[in-house]
Amino acid sequence: MPLEPRVKRFLDLLAAGNPPDARAATVEERRNGLVGLMKLGGPPPAVLRVEDRMVPGAAGELRVRLYTPADGAALAGLIYFHGGGLVSGSLETHDIVARSLANCSGARVASVDYRLAPEHRFPAALEDAAAVVRHISEHAADLGMDPTRLGICGDSAGATLVAATCHAAARAGGSSLRLQLLLCPILDYSRSTASKREYSSGFLVDQATLDHDLMHYLSAGADASNPRVSPLLAQDLSGMPPTRIHTAEFDPLRDEGRNYFERLTQAGNEVSYTCHPGMIHLVYGLGAVIPYARAAYEQFGGEIRAALACALGR
Repeated sequence: MPLEPRVKRFLDLLAAGNPPDARAATVEERRNGLVGLMKLGGPPPAVLRVEDRMVPGAAGELRVRLYTPADGAALAGLIYFHGGGLVSGSLETHDIVARSLANCSGARVASVDYRLAPEHRFPAALEDAAAVVRHISEHAADLGMDPTRLGICGDSAGATLVAATCHAAARAGGSSLRLQLLLCPILDYSRSTASKREYSSGFLVDQATLDHDLMHYLSAGADASNPRVSPLLAQDLSGMPPTRIHTAEFDPLRDEGRNYFERLTQAGNEVSYTCHPGMIHLVYGLGAVIPYARAAYEQFGGEIRAALACALGR
């Protein structure tokens, strides 16, 4: 189907601003741009409680922000890694996403403030992800989460960390995670696809932005085809947690999400794939200009509740 009319209007307004080539942007400009973009999520939905905790990371303590959607006993838990190309994004920029995930699912969400490049290049963020998932899995009750009902979620580059973390856990003997939820994931930094070529510019995230972020994320000489960088390229994808993959029809990352679904299926995993028609990357973060975001969260919430046995209103 064509671009949804409100999506097209939004993209036309962005194009009218004649944005510069992202490859020439400084990291600070990239970060400020994402701050502005994420304001289009609209007013933050209310949750019962928000609190910051410090947990062990790979090289020191990291901030984790907990979102409680309802009162009561220990809730299912969802560990969330924000997008931003692994060079931008924060607990603050993606606050509305974390709130929305908590409310739509009935799970307590733990949003992770992992280290960013270029101050901390690969594999710093990935090592933080592994350390935080391990700590929360072992201390879920201390965070008000049921340790038998834990899932993990990431959007865009945050989904890169999620997929690579789940793969490492599977190779090490498995984990207790009951869900891997990937929203518009970046899964292969090394290769082009038909969707990357067709939507290389003018569809919010473009090839120039992907190139900019990868340049700052990897050190000189690092291999983008390393499965820890591009999880789609892992040789063995068996033993992964139940996985739900969401892409958008007009997202350059669409095809690698579909390819990951196919490879997980071939490896015998429980997995589903949804491509949201007429939509673009980050639709779930742009609710003030793209009302379809509400429908997307309804589907995310249903999948989380089914996997983690959440009860809304608990």
